Amino acid sequence: MSCIFCKIVSKEIPTKIIYENETVLAFNDINPMAPEHILVIPKRHIESIDDLSSNDKDITSSMFEAAREIANVRNLSEYGYRVIINNGKAAGQEVFHLHLHILGGKEKLGPMLAK
Repeated sequence: MSCIFCKIVSKEIPTKIIYENETVLAFNDINPMAPEHILVIPKRHIESIDDLSSNDKDITSSMFEAAREIANVRNLSEYGYRVIINNGKAAGQEVFHLHLHILGGKEKLGPMLAK
């Protein structure tokens, strides 16, 4: 298994888990772009949004429920927070295991895209 996120799920690579349920796992991004930068990943390897099926509704729902709960626990709603899924190389996806980024913890997060 060469997927770094799968290795985190299987505990081959240690990380401080922020949130976990039977479907998803969340941890801090190793290259944070905001004071709070958390990744939420499905425990089952899914490469991208394009690889989701209608049978994966529990996974997508669980990912967003985790984001909401993490944002609540970390008080990110005070200023707001951003939830991003990069899908494919052009979008900046670097690890090809579906994941969402939660970014927050400051008053202004900046523009969504650089020009």
